[in-house]
Formats: sequence, structure tokens, C-alpha cells
Amino acid sequence: MRVSRRLDASEAGGQGYRFASPDLVESELRAAGYLPNERISSVVYLGDRLGKPVLVEGPAGTGKTELAKSVAAMTGMRLIRLQCYEGLDEAKALYEWNYSKQLLRIQAERAGHDRADWTELQADIFGEEFLLARPLLAAIRSPEPVVLLIDEVDRLDIETEALLLEVLSDFQVSIPELGTVTSAQIPLVFLTSNNSRELSEALKRRCLYLFIDYPSPEREQEIVLSRVPGIGGTLAGQITGVVRSLRQLDLKKRPSVSETIDWAQTLFLLGAQEISTDLVVGTLHVLLKHQSDIERATTELRKSR
Repeated sequence: MRVSRRLDASEAGGQGYRFASPDLVESELRAAGYLPNERISSVVYLGDRLGKPVLVEGPAGTGKTELAKSVAAMTGMRLIRLQCYEGLDEAKALYEWNYSKQLLRIQAERAGHDRADWTELQADIFGEEFLLARPLLAAIRSPEPVVLLIDEVDRLDIETEALLLEVLSDFQVSIPELGTVTSAQIPLVFLTSNNSRELSEALKRRCLYLFIDYPSPEREQEIVLSRVPGIGGTLAGQITGVVRSLRQLDLKKRPSVSETIDWAQTLFLLGAQEISTDLVVGTLHVLLKHQSDIERATTELRKSR
């Protein structure tokens, strides 16, 4: 952990701030392999200073999830990830009881007594021993600071989204059988969304907002150069130029930054020194994942040849 670049509790006036400035956030993220722009560094810094979750929206594959992973790497904190999906419920997001273990305890208690007292038995089986913490509760209960990633929150049902509100407002979870579990530390929380649906205003109010769009050609070239060691600057520039032109087409799914990196690695492994139309057409399947998109791109590339 690079403590020299972050504030400890005494330096931060007892608040336990993790980052000294946006500039140092940027340098730390770069050291962790993530290339941020000024806005990204600023929002990460403010999320820590204000103790607020960061809602990161933008097209798929633009580095939203990778940002949370990189913040965990740069701070040395454990990453706890809640992968959202349609139908996710409280048992998978917050906690559930180990029913099979509870049943065994009930059977053992009843076997050892002629008449088991249900009140005593209920108090016994709803204890810590039988509690299964899921990602949200695990982040709240952690004695050490953690990074909590709530990934693709827009895939949650609207009703399930309400589960997050108590956690993100007060960093606490109410368990009827045990009471309220309050966090001893404030996790760094990142929520990601691909904008598949509009999130509730109640959720948005609790968060700082960050939109990560496709990077500029210059920044994407820098990303390619950092992620594909040995690739030449000329080839990297040609790659980002082609990807930029493809994103301007009417496609079902535009190529993401991660797919740009995959394509750059492909061309590097093929020993390409420069890009030709035939080479692009022959490797479009790495960039595009719908046949209709490949056919449309092929037509446009042949046309501009």
C-alpha cells in the first residue's frame, strides 16, 4: 500500500480520508494500470471526502467496473462485488439464514428434550452462527475499510433497488432477528449502470454522478499502448482511428474500449505493422459481436477503400 500518497487519519484531521488530492488519485490510478481523466480523478476524490457512493454510468466496456477494481488495487482494500441481475433479491444481496443448519439444530434440540421450548430454540437458531452474509452485509460488517462494487445496478428490478437505500444512506442493515448492524467504517462504494433503464431519483440523490463515455482517440491510444506492451505508436493510432470510425456507424453494439484492447492484442500477435482494409475486415469479429454489424462495417470499409 502506498501510504506516502494518501492521508492517514491524523493528517486528515481524524476523518480517515484516503486521498490527499485529485492529482494524487490520478497518479495512483495510473500506477494501478487505470488511465483516468481529470473528472474521474476528481469524483473518486470527492466520493471519499464526502463519504458518498459514486454512480458511474456510460456505455458498456468503457472502464466503469475496472475503475472500482483499480481503486481497490491502489488502496490495498478488499473488493466486495455485488453483481446485479433481474430477480436478485434480499437473500442474495443482503443476507439469508442457513436453513439446513438451523434444521439440524432444531432436530438435535428436540431429540435431547422431551419438549423443546420454541422461544429458547428460536433465539438459538437466529444467531450469528446461522447468518450468511451476502455482499452488502459483508461490506457493512467488515472491520477493515473495503471497496463495495454494485455492478450493473440498472439490471435490478425497481422494487429491489429499494434494498440499497438504507445501506447507501446510513451504511447500516436492519436484521429483524438481530437488530440493526451499523458499519464501523464507511466503504468506498461504486455503482455502475449501462443505462438500460432509468434509476430512481431516491437512489441518485444518495450518489455522486460520473459519466464515462468512449475516450478521445488520444486517450484510447494511450490506453492501448499501456495495455499492449510492445505495440508501436503508429499501429496503436491506426487502431483507435478505425475504432472511432466504427463507433460512428449505426450498429447494434459499438466496440468498447475492452474490445479495442482485444483487437490491438490480436493485431500485435498477428505481427501487423500497419492496418489494411483486408486486415480490418478479416478481424472484425474481435471488435463486433453481431453479424449484422460485421456486414454493415464490411460494406462501409469496402466502400471507403
